[in-house]
Formats: sequence, C-alpha cells, structure tokens
Amino acid sequence: MTSVPDDARLAAWRNLLESHAFLTRALAADLERETGLPLNWYDVLLQLDEADGHRLRMQELADRVLLSQSGLSRLVDRMVRAGLVQRAHCPSDRRGTFAALTPEGKDELRRAAPVHLRGIQKHFGRHLADADVRALCAALSRVLVPPPAAGC
Repeated sequence: MTSVPDDARLAAWRNLLESHAFLTRALAADLERETGLPLNWYDVLLQLDEADGHRLRMQELADRVLLSQSGLSRLVDRMVRAGLVQRAHCPSDRRGTFAALTPEGKDELRRAAPVHLRGIQKHFGRHLADADVRALCAALSRVLVPPPAAGC
C-alpha cells in the first residue's frame, strides 16, 4: 500500500467531508428552527441519555461529542443554567466531574428527537438504497476505532 491515497480514495474522502459538513449544517438548521435547541446541545443530551446512569465524565463526553475539554465545559455551563444537565463529583476521584442528564434534559431530548430523526431521513437516508447503507456501514466501521473507556 502506498502512503498517498489514489484518486478514488481521495474523492471518497472529500465526499465524506463535504457530506458531513452539509448534513451537520442542515440538521442543525432544522433542529434550531423547529425546537430552538442547538445541535451540539442535542448531541450532549443524546450521549448522556445513552450512557450508563445517564452520566459521563467530562473528558469522555468531550471525546464523544468531538469538543475540547474547555469547549465542552463552557457548553455544559450553559446547559446547566438551562436546567438540562447537572454537574456531579466523582466519589472516588475528587478532581473528577460528571455531566448528568436532568429530567428536564430528558424531556427536551424527547421533544427534539423526532425532528432530528426526520432530518436524518430527509437529508441523508432517503438518498441511500438498502445496499448502500450496508456498504457504507461496513466501510466506515473498518475505519472507526472505539475510544478507551474512562474510569472514575
């Protein structure tokens, strides 16, 4: 294998980046317009909802939502003020902090999820045949490396 991608792989890479940028903008616009919720807030709420105990250490949450620790900290501060998440200290590590989903955050996620899922179908899913979906999932899963689990 060479150290430089061939034209087809370079085109696939560009299409992936451009598609991601387009989809992120379109989904963010739909969500904000219909619910008032920013997409990055939705992503944080979803990650917390799917986590054990509906909470994650701040570093793990930052990794999952692709933000720096300081960027996530500012975002969580705003979400705490809105009542959607709360901070909790790790009992076994006094320096460790969790972000935890509040009941209000769960309600907001439930309200926004149908809008987000419709947007995924509208901007992404309807363009793909079943075989395309299987091929895309298989190809991208070979690229992904799961992040290490963070302990408390």
